[in-house]
Amino acid sequence: MKYLNKLLVIGLMLVIVACNNAQGTEGVSGNGIIEVVAPRAMYDVLKDQTGAQLIDVRTDKEFGASHLKNAQNICVTDDDFKQKVTALDKNKPVYVYCKKGGRSARAAKVLKEMGFTKIYDLQGGITAWDKNNLETQK
Repeated sequence: MKYLNKLLVIGLMLVIVACNNAQGTEGVSGNGIIEVVAPRAMYDVLKDQTGAQLIDVRTDKEFGASHLKNAQNICVTDDDFKQKVTALDKNKPVYVYCKKGGRSARAAKVLKEMGFTKIYDLQGGITAWDKNNLETQK
């Protein structure tokens, strides 16, 4: 009986380990990283960088009202989002933001799946950026 109990416990442990390993790789095709970055930290990186791949993933209307300096507008909810981002360099960092963080998280996931290696997502979006009194353009 003790032998049967030990065998059952070992079997359950193997199943749990196998399930955890399978879960960690499901739906991930790229080896990239997604890092959520605080507004001040992103500002400090972008202020001295020329040619940064900074993407505003909001709608054209939202972008027109206010956006970060040197940002490109590629709306994540548009059907051609994937096609438009193919113009970006997958091996250079990409910085994404939206209004509050939901759409940029979605965009970051898509970029990672497409093979982008370093994706930085603005924590709290442009709303948090504004609350930190950081510069925007209209």
